[in-house]
Formats: sequence, structure tokens, C-alpha cells
Amino acid sequence: MNRLGIDIGRVIIDSPPGEDTAFFHGDHATLLRTPFVPGAFEAIPRLVELFEGKAWLVSKCGPHIQQRSLDWLHHHRFFELTGIPTDNVRFCLRRPDKAIHCAELGITHFVDDKADVHEALRGVVPHRYLFGPQRRTPADLVHTPDWPSAEAAIRLTLADPVSSPGPGGRRSGL
Repeated sequence: MNRLGIDIGRVIIDSPPGEDTAFFHGDHATLLRTPFVPGAFEAIPRLVELFEGKAWLVSKCGPHIQQRSLDWLHHHRFFELTGIPTDNVRFCLRRPDKAIHCAELGITHFVDDKADVHEALRGVVPHRYLFGPQRRTPADLVHTPDWPSAEAAIRLTLADPVSSPGPGGRRSGL
């Protein structure tokens, strides 16, 4: 059974490259005004349906940012609008620990903007999507610069598992 995992920061909750200050240090009203990544609220519900509700958010952050993330998600009605259950959120304190959650949950497809997270997921998650602008994409990842390309790449693996990229078979910007 296929299961989807999605990071939160710079994958769902937007921020300019290299800047998280409003989200991390701003007041609560500023936090809630932080925009979502364009296309997230359109693509994620379709993917959740495609994965028959088997979708989780897996994010690295400490307790303070965990609460701010949950506040933002609830304020923007993320769970209601995407179909991801509110209980399907996992947090960890170190990026490599996302692999522990993905293994426990049986995640088969994971969307994250950090190459080091995907390195930790190698051998755990078969379909890994490096999201957003990137300087370089390791050969065993699929670069998805935005949500339309992420959705297309994920759909491709579900429609034809043989066509999905393996080591050395990178696809970019589908």
C-alpha cells in the first residue's frame, strides 16, 4: 500500500530562500500571515485522495516551532481542506530522524526540500521528491520545483511503477 509523507517548512508553509524569521520570531499574527507554498492547497488534497487518505506530515522542529506549525495549519484549515487527519503529524528534533517516522509509517513517497533528509531516507522510502528551487539534485532523487511538478511525478509512479526513477534515473520538472 502506498503512503505519502510531506515536510511542512518550505513545502507547505512558504518562506523566502534562507529566511524563516517571520515564522520563527514574529508575533502570532505575523506567523498566521505567513503564506502557503503556491499550489499546495490544490495538489495535496488530490494526492491525499489518490493515496486513499494514507498521508502524513513529517517535520523537523523543536517544541516551540511545532506549536507554531500546528497553529498555522489549523488557522489555514489545512487538515479540513486537504483531508489529512489531524493525528497524522509527526515531529522530530533532527532531520535524519524523519527516516524513523517514515519506516514506522511505511511511507513510500516523500516530499521534502532538504537533500540531507532524502539522504537519510535512502533505502527507507522508495520514491523521494526534492522540492523547490535547488542548486543541484542528487541522481537518485526526483527534483520537483513546485507542486504541479510534484503531483505529476508522484502520479507517474502510481500509474506506472516501472517508469519511476531509480538510482541514476533522475527526472526533473515533469
